[in-house]
Amino acid sequence: MELPKAFLESVEQVMFLKYSRTGDTVCFPCPLREQETVAALKALEGCAAAAIADIRGTARERAISVTLERVTSFLMSTYITNIDGLDKCNPKSKERIPDTDLNQAQSNLYRRLSAGLYETRDHGEYYHIHGSLEATTTLSMIGLPAFLPNLTNYHDCIDTIEGAVRQFSGAELEELNREYRQAGVPVLTNEKYKKTAHGQTMASLPLFTVQPLNMDAPPVPFEQFTNGPSQCLQGLRVIELCRVIAGPTIGRSLAAHGASVLKITSSQLPDVPFFQLDVNTGKHTASLNLKNADDVEVFESLLATADVIVDGYRPGVIASLGYRPKDLAAKAAQRGRGIVYVSEDCFGGSEKGAEWAGRPGWQQIADCVTGVAWEQGRFMGLNEPVVPPFPMSDYGTGCVGTIAALSGIYRRATEGGSWICRTSLSQYDIFLLSLGTYPVDVQDQLRREHDPRFFELRHHDSVDEVSQRALASIRYLHPTLFEDDILQGAYSEAFSGVVTWPKEPLEVEGIKIGHVRPTRPNGYDKPSWEDWESDETLLDA
Repeated sequence: MELPKAFLESVEQVMFLKYSRTGDTVCFPCPLREQETVAALKALEGCAAAAIADIRGTARERAISVTLERVTSFLMSTYITNIDGLDKCNPKSKERIPDTDLNQAQSNLYRRLSAGLYETRDHGEYYHIHGSLEATTTLSMIGLPAFLPNLTNYHDCIDTIEGAVRQFSGAELEELNREYRQAGVPVLTNEKYKKTAHGQTMASLPLFTVQPLNMDAPPVPFEQFTNGPSQCLQGLRVIELCRVIAGPTIGRSLAAHGASVLKITSSQLPDVPFFQLDVNTGKHTASLNLKNADDVEVFESLLATADVIVDGYRPGVIASLGYRPKDLAAKAAQRGRGIVYVSEDCFGGSEKGAEWAGRPGWQQIADCVTGVAWEQGRFMGLNEPVVPPFPMSDYGTGCVGTIAALSGIYRRATEGGSWICRTSLSQYDIFLLSLGTYPVDVQDQLRREHDPRFFELRHHDSVDEVSQRALASIRYLHPTLFEDDILQGAYSEAFSGVVTWPKEPLEVEGIKIGHVRPTRPNGYDKPSWEDWESDETLLDA
């Protein structure tokens, strides 16, 4: 039901390619099948792009290829992307990127570690607190001051925060979490998650859903180009209302298929600065405050000709500003062109009224509540959970959201109406876990090959610490993943430097996949659909 039948007609044309032995090697020190999962999702994305290209031009048999080394690099993109050689782990990179960390939730180590996995008062029970992009409220919730200027040592920060968390049971932290409206969760095994009311509801949902909002508008033909479009979504307008990684990855992927993606954020809302170097590739970015009347007027002028909206906020947040999906669909019907609304969140299940659907959350939250963190810890020989390296669930969810969006776009073009497409970080994790862990011999080999320092990590170690140790080990074992065949670079006027990032893993015969403009920081461009610069030579890089 979720996938148009036309998407499956190209499955036999899919090829998985590799440049080297690394291509089909398990590269991450992790037990779950991240590389295989995302390679398959990218292949499905290619089938979707081929189907859309067919209805925009002459239907044909199209070869679809997924380069496996590029898939692996994509999954750690934010740790590979760099500006003039300065990556996320290099402190000097901060000087090159506008500071959107408005509350020092990233730049201050103590405050950054307020998003972490810690043991509770009950031995063997763990809770992931999360200060989101603010930190003060979560620290106050567990009885700690907002700032401790003299606390700058990594392990001292962990000891201080875990000491505070250990004053509470998991149940008490859940109650505090509700009271303070924070993004925290108990760290569950997958078996325990499945027994929760939320887990039971989620078991009835597929990886993503695509449903009609209404069928009051006719099919929307694609814009015609003299020699046909060079990219399958060329001419489509996408408004992206997202921060951090998962939602913006959907927008970045739609831009790679040729859509004009306008990312709208507010200068009053914090975001992680470095992530913008990675996920803003191919877009225009503008700043609007949707609580300001003048900015609302501008936003509604943009909405008037938009084809797709990508919403990466907690369910209900955008609706509370006056933009409920069903109301947007009604307005779209009046103009005679339906809209595709793509919703990505942490817990999922809003269409089913699932118990935790309205909770705030991020990747680590989904990984902890669904059981991914426990699988990582067991793999490392521990009887405790550990957050996995890299934002892999973020990127995987971005792939799922892209397929959902392409499904909605195809249905709008062929059936008419407006469509809502939903997925979540938890749905990706549930799917990933359903595929099982690697066989024992594969896990044993990973433990033998990777740097022993990685296996010294414990439950309380941060995602950055886990990722940096994994990255160092992967660079040594699989240098191919960091070579020129995998990466491309372009000068970004907005960042005043050469930005290097992983190439798109996907190729589809007859159309181009890639970005026609370099990355830029949030809020860089005017909020307009007019006069967008374009450099199609980047598509051939």
